[in-house]
Amino acid sequence: MEPSKKQVLSHKHHPSIRELTLKNGLSFPSDAELVMLLLGSGSADVPVTVLSQKIISVLNSCSRDELIDRLREIKGIGSSKALAVAAAVELGRRRSAHFMARINTPGDIVPYLRHFALESREHFICASMNGAHEVLNIRVASIGTTNRTLIHPREIFAEPVAEHASAVICCHNHPSGPCEPSQADKDSTRVLQEAAGILGITFLDHIIITRESYFSFLEHGLLA
Repeated sequence: MEPSKKQVLSHKHHPSIRELTLKNGLSFPSDAELVMLLLGSGSADVPVTVLSQKIISVLNSCSRDELIDRLREIKGIGSSKALAVAAAVELGRRRSAHFMARINTPGDIVPYLRHFALESREHFICASMNGAHEVLNIRVASIGTTNRTLIHPREIFAEPVAEHASAVICCHNHPSGPCEPSQADKDSTRVLQEAAGILGITFLDHIIITRESYFSFLEHGLLA
């Protein structure tokens, strides 16, 4: 059955949440509407508006470890949608959990960097901090091969300078082998520490991470 003219006009005057979000940005939708955008559609029996509300209820009431199982208990949510929602939640946690976290020891920042140890190529990461050593941002400055990444102070410090950061902690992963530093790691750390000093930024540490452990230049007395 074709929609009536009245229905068509009504639709035109009530833009979808997708259209409204494209127009107004991601801060516009509610939490439930963000879930609607993620799901795309509901099931044959349950509309997406109802599914999104049920998912929000689960997100508000369960732990991270039980999230997927709880989501799969919702009628209309299969394994694929449960995984999609859980993956989005985990991605958001990884991207934002560090914000304004206070770093007192090298071990304090490792949980916010640990997921980079899962990468198959070397990632060089720079964490910028304010004067109270609260994390402002964590970003990937360079991606290399399985055992090497090329870095330059210009790329490392561009964002911290723009953010008016007072301090930085650099980090890179070792996809293969132990987390002890190579001579190249030691040389690059010295160059970065000198560059930071010229810029008036405190170079707090260089941390190497693997799936099992981490190595801190500061804890091992390797910073000038």
